[in-house]
Formats: sequence, structure tokens, C-alpha cells
Amino acid sequence: MPHAGSCTPATPEARPRLEVADIFRAHGEAYWRSHALSRGQSRVLRDIELCRTMALGGHRDVCDTCGYEVPAYNSCRNRHCPKCQALAQARWIDERKARILPTQYFHVVFTLPAELRPLALRNREIAFNLIFAAAAETLLDLARDPKRLGARLGFTAVLHTWSRKLTFHPHVHCIVTGGGLAADGSAWIPARCRGRYLFPQHVLGDLFRGKFLAGLRRLRDDGRLCFDGCCADRAPTPAFNRLLDTMYRTDWVVYAKRPFAGAEHVYEYLGRYTHRTGISNHRLRSFDDRGVTFATKDGKSITVAPDEFIRRFLLHVLPDRFVKIRHYGLLAPSNATTALERARQLLLEQTSVPRLSPPPTVPKDWRELLLDLTGHDISRCPRCAVGKMIRHPLDYVAPRPHRPEVLDSS
Repeated sequence: MPHAGSCTPATPEARPRLEVADIFRAHGEAYWRSHALSRGQSRVLRDIELCRTMALGGHRDVCDTCGYEVPAYNSCRNRHCPKCQALAQARWIDERKARILPTQYFHVVFTLPAELRPLALRNREIAFNLIFAAAAETLLDLARDPKRLGARLGFTAVLHTWSRKLTFHPHVHCIVTGGGLAADGSAWIPARCRGRYLFPQHVLGDLFRGKFLAGLRRLRDDGRLCFDGCCADRAPTPAFNRLLDTMYRTDWVVYAKRPFAGAEHVYEYLGRYTHRTGISNHRLRSFDDRGVTFATKDGKSITVAPDEFIRRFLLHVLPDRFVKIRHYGLLAPSNATTALERARQLLLEQTSVPRLSPPPTVPKDWRELLLDLTGHDISRCPRCAVGKMIRHPLDYVAPRPHRPEVLDSS
């Protein structure tokens, strides 16, 4: 993973020779027929199979000079599709730049221990919301403490549910301002950290643990937790209490990275997390009927059966309409025109940091975003490099295959 303080713009990558869609097209139908999938999982499986194929329709780009033509098929726009995130990410970054404060930023990662992951898997939406709430309360409470900071900070949190091996590993990335606005709004209070971290890691871990486990107990007392399947042995009260006791005695990992080099890099860096899927096409190495090989970390790779690969990929399909990017404190939507602007004014008065360039008032067209990302002007003919590509309707659009969506009881 690149150093947080040395973020550089991503360079265009060559189109991968192997895609998740290839695996889904070869084995998706059989997997769908032999497994009980949620509506969301079934939709993801279908959408990725059809993404940028004739089944979704499209158009023909024809050069007005040399007559060269090429079909361009529509994308599925599913947020879990590895091919559909680059433009959404670029557009999100452009929009968020208006809220960057000219100050130091920190990166903090809150992770759920392995012992609680089976329960979180059976209670996905509830558990994910609880991780967000516990992480947010931890940061906001520590910031309000006069012994720590005594101010209201701001941060953006992004949920990820995967490890590099595509196993279930829920954690939240938080990009946090290195300071906050005084309670009365009179001053910007910079972070008092003596080292490279905003707050001590063991303090973050202990407070996060307490808040999450207290919330988990409330959910069980309210009868909102599901203990089906592999969690059945945790359902009795004595067993649940033993689990909590064990978790209270366990050190929880909160990973604090080095601060960013400058505010201008914050959202470019965060953009790598906001629209990332469980695995990118560029990590796929090989695929046949016996297995799928993909890169993990430190130059290593792993091979799993195609069915196992699909199972792991679908583990990370989020509940419908679930919000995986959330903003808190000064960056909360309710503070966008009040406390956030007050903090910006104070920072510009108190420091010599230059004002960041405001984003364009008119959002960039997707073609402009693609040009920024890849350096490729899709309006120019790739053959003669002179003519302009003119859009024409396709002569034929294949009917979209129908696969009934199966909803299981989970």
C-alpha cells in the first residue's frame, strides 16, 4: 500500500486480460442454480456478467474522416462491479474537494476481531452500522476530551468488508482532520500529538472495543441479533456473555497510519478506498476450470476453485441502499455551510497555507473525467488521430437474458 504521506496521481493501467466477468460468465449460471443467493447477490452476479456486452445495448462510434468504427456497449453501473468504479470515483473526488480543510489529516482503520466476524456475517447491516457508530463515537469523544484535543474534528469513514484473500474482514477507514473547531467556534485547535498519530492507538482500541461491545449487548437484549447457522452456539445467554468477556479481554486492533503530506492529497488518496471493490481485475492472474489465481500481498498469490472465488466475491455484496461512505463532525452534511466554513476561515487566518483551488462550478462531463484518468481522448479517432468519433445507434441489440432473482431467508 502506498505511503499515506506520499500520494501521487494514479497512472493509467493497461486493460487486464482477465476479468471477474469472465469467471462469472463461465461459472455464474451453475453457481446461481446450486446456491441460495440474496436478491442483491443475484443482481451483482447478473450485472457483472452483462457489463459492457451487447445485452445492455450501446452505440457505434464512427470516425467522420476515415470511417473507422467500433462498438461501445453500456456498463452495468453496479457499485460492486470492478469495471464501473473509475468514473464514479473521479466524480466523487471532484465533488468532495470543496470540503477539504487546509490542515493536516490522519488515516485511522478500525477492525472487527475475527471472533465476532461470524456473528457480523449473519447480521450484516446491523453489524456494519454498529462498526460505523462505534468508530465515530470513539473519534468524536476523544476529540471532545479537553485532555486530548477539546474540539470538534471532522472525518470521512469508508466501510470495507474484505481481506486481500477475499475473506470476510469488516473494517472502517477514517480520514480525520488533524485538529478541530473549538466548542464556541472561536478558534481552530491543532492536534497535540507528539508523534505521528492523532491519538494513542491503545486508547483508540480500548474505547472502540467498549463502544462496540456495549452496542452488541443492547442489540441482543432488544432481540435484534440473528444466531442462525454457525452462530447458534452463541445464542444462550451464558455463551453470549462468555463471548463478550473474552472480547473485553482481547486487544482490539486500531491501525493509525502516518499523517498525509498535504490537504491536496487527501481525497485522491481516499478515492482509492471509497469506490474499491473486493478485488480488481488487475489482481487476477489466471483462470481455468480447476481454479482462479489472484494476487494477495507482498508479491504472493492464492488459487481457489471457481465456485469458491464466486462465493468469496459475493460475501462482500452490501445490503441494498446501504451507505458505505459516511461523513462526521465538521464534515457532516449538516455542517457543510456552517461549522465547516467557520473552521476553514480560521485555518486560513491562523496559518500560511494557501487556499486550495475551488472545484469547477459545472461538473466535468464523463469524457473529461476519462481524459483526466487515462489521458485518452475518446472523441478522437484511434486509427487516423485526426477525425472525430461520431455516435450512431447499434444496428442490433441482443435481448437481455432473464434470470429470476432468488431471495434466501438470511
